Amino acid sequence: MADLAVGDAAPQFDLPRDGGGSLSLAALRGKPVVLYFYPQDDTTSCTNEAIGFSQLKPEFEKAGVEVIGLSPDSVKKHDKFKAKYDLTVDLVADEERKVIEAYHLWVEKTMYGRNYMGVERATFLIGKDGRIARVWRKVRVKGHAEEVLEAVRAL
Repeated sequence: MADLAVGDAAPQFDLPRDGGGSLSLAALRGKPVVLYFYPQDDTTSCTNEAIGFSQLKPEFEKAGVEVIGLSPDSVKKHDKFKAKYDLTVDLVADEERKVIEAYHLWVEKTMYGRNYMGVERATFLIGKDGRIARVWRKVRVKGHAEEVLEAVRAL
């Protein structure tokens, strides 16, 4: 299974979102989207990443870009996570991992010498045309939201 690359059509999704309702990629067509995948709510790196994107949300909005965080956590967990850290980015729940797998991000990971399956932290910048404009894999959180914002401004 080949990884998704720049120029590929972004896999579509329609997922339950924080606060109720659902969010679909098709509904955002015509607008660039930053879709960032993260392993789990309320862990250090995931929290820092969500705070980073939330702090820059006004800048992304100015650029006309929607920012969406996606993890396998439930909507209920997302709601608690958002409330605890005053997060402003939209969070969608992919509990069955269908979207995570469509983006080839359900991968074998190793921690403390133990192998397990988990979500690879990655970000996709999806252009107005629904195609992938930029991919960041194995993301390091520090400075990542700023780097994505720079790429958005260059669109």
